[in-house]
Amino acid sequence: MLAAVSAKPQTVKAFIIHLGRATQRAAQVERLVDTLPVPAEVIDAVDGLMLSDADRDRVYRRRLHKPAYPFTLSNSEIACFLSHRRAWAAIVEQGLDAGFVIEDDVELTADFPAAFAAALNCLTPGAFVRFPFRADRETGVEVLSQGATRVIRPRTTGLGMVAQLVSRGAAIRLLQATEIFDRPVDTTVQMEWLLNLSPLAVLPGGVAEISSTLGGTSMKRQSSFSEKLAREILRPLYRAKVAFRSRYES
Repeated sequence: MLAAVSAKPQTVKAFIIHLGRATQRAAQVERLVDTLPVPAEVIDAVDGLMLSDADRDRVYRRRLHKPAYPFTLSNSEIACFLSHRRAWAAIVEQGLDAGFVIEDDVELTADFPAAFAAALNCLTPGAFVRFPFRADRETGVEVLSQGATRVIRPRTTGLGMVAQLVSRGAAIRLLQATEIFDRPVDTTVQMEWLLNLSPLAVLPGGVAEISSTLGGTSMKRQSSFSEKLAREILRPLYRAKVAFRSRYES
């Protein structure tokens, strides 16, 4: 069981990733600014519609790491990754102990105050704590328990990047390891052996993903039947390889 971190003051700030043209989400961003327990700053998300081929080539390289990611990234996926990198860079540049990075289609639930407090109690210099919006997807070793809230070290880091508490040390490692990337940001975070990072997850996460009520996600992509079929076949194979490496190489 992880001992609670000393209660010395921590400089923590929230960073809300928001795409400017997604005006239907502006009210939700304002709600987050008003309700988050720490000062908040809006990070201008990178717009996938504005990415050129040269922009892609500067940051994206297929099959860079093993296990190889079997799909080509869309511009939206690349833009999402770059947006998270902007938030990580802000944590480092502002000299914070940590940043709470949250996407603009997230709603805080009644469980959030307890989840945030538990995450702060795990805030070590290299900590990365995820706030999953699906509580039943991850299992692992419990490192902290506070009432009904648990923090675990997942056997395999879950998918999704809706909300995370990112220490400055973790932000530095992430930035160094992802100047060029080959897969989406959440699947990159799963590669503990590459990042020298051991993500934690707080359960319940105290967040809900509400993109369907805000005009849908900007990550949608049109796929042919053959592409959909290939994904159905290749996705579980890839996830099995990640789970194997997470178990034996992390």
